Amino acid sequence: MQLLLKQVRLEQGYTYDGETIIGTKTDFFDVLIDNGIFALIEKEIAVTDEMTIIEANGQLLLPSLREMHIHIDKTYFGGEWKAPTPVTEGIVTRIKEEEWLLPQQLPVARERARKVVEHYIANGHTHIRSHCNITPQIGTEHIKITKEVLAEFEDQITYEIVAFPQHGLLRSNVEPLMREALEMGVTHIGGVDPATIDRNIHQSLEKTVALAKEYDVAIDIHIHDRDTLGVFEFDVLMDFIDKYEFKNPVTISHAMALANLEDHVLERITERLADYKIDITSTVPTGLGKSTIPIPYLYDRGVFISMGHDSLTDHWSPFGTGDTIHRLNILTERFRYITEFDISQSLKYATGGITPLNEKGEVVWPKVGDQANALLADGVSTAHVIARLCPISTVISKGKIIHQNEVTVKGEYR
Repeated sequence: MQLLLKQVRLEQGYTYDGETIIGTKTDFFDVLIDNGIFALIEKEIAVTDEMTIIEANGQLLLPSLREMHIHIDKTYFGGEWKAPTPVTEGIVTRIKEEEWLLPQQLPVARERARKVVEHYIANGHTHIRSHCNITPQIGTEHIKITKEVLAEFEDQITYEIVAFPQHGLLRSNVEPLMREALEMGVTHIGGVDPATIDRNIHQSLEKTVALAKEYDVAIDIHIHDRDTLGVFEFDVLMDFIDKYEFKNPVTISHAMALANLEDHVLERITERLADYKIDITSTVPTGLGKSTIPIPYLYDRGVFISMGHDSLTDHWSPFGTGDTIHRLNILTERFRYITEFDISQSLKYATGGITPLNEKGEVVWPKVGDQANALLADGVSTAHVIARLCPISTVISKGKIIHQNEVTVKGEYR
């Protein structure tokens, strides 16, 4: 299948006032996609009968987005509005709530998960990583539901599934169920706050790494524990990575401890996280105090950063949107990124590191031969799209159109 994008806006470099970047230079091209890859990028490409044509009308082509932390298995999305109840025992409030709520939601879990995936696709995502609860009350039923739903979209997106012991690997005694989930073909094993929930940091983390090693999967563990307690958990996790000679990818989600450390502690743990190639995934929280981890500091020192929403709306939070452009908008405002350069380069946190221009202003995407995962947005630069929340009209995955939406093109005046 050939897909021809006519009159696409592509970034060509930064514009300068002296040595200061003041804008992004763009130009218009035709882009031919063939067999899922960018095959030709020229000022004009002749149309043939075999081609499907999209008239971009000057819309900006950007790399598609990656949702790296969502729970599609337990959501209110697609159902009636319901705000969360008050928290009285911290995270334990939600764990106790799930013991009766998740079995109650099983009849609607599949359809709601499907609506979440459709929502993400419409918002420019071509990859989703979903955590799935493993608990005594529901067993591995959420794994089964998530696998079935995501398989329905495998011609549109790629995905990963995390077997997630939300109520504690040790606390809820779910190792047999975790093994069952791992046998079902999940890609990751998860975990949560080994100190607060499992009350045994070493045993919880060693069991997690040992299971990941045994089943040859990656790790994505949620650590909300703050300050030096959280840092200690990071260190113990890396110690067990050494002990088991574990080579697969490791993600720490949330990593709240990094938000409020003395400089020398932050410097040491950041260096170690970078050395171990630990991916930190954040929802960019904006609560009271230092709730946001220092994302620019971490990235500049070699720690890979990913972004996720955690939920769209569920019994934990009502605030997720599934709109990662909006999430980038929050991030840039939170860290006072107001320049063309800073805003545009923040796109990397949502795309697996891909940006149209590198930090030197050189064109690095799209290139002929790259996989054609992309979106069209009514903006004139990456910075414009993020700062002004410019709408997405078209989503392309593996060279195929997977979503289109009518957009009134306004260009730089949006």
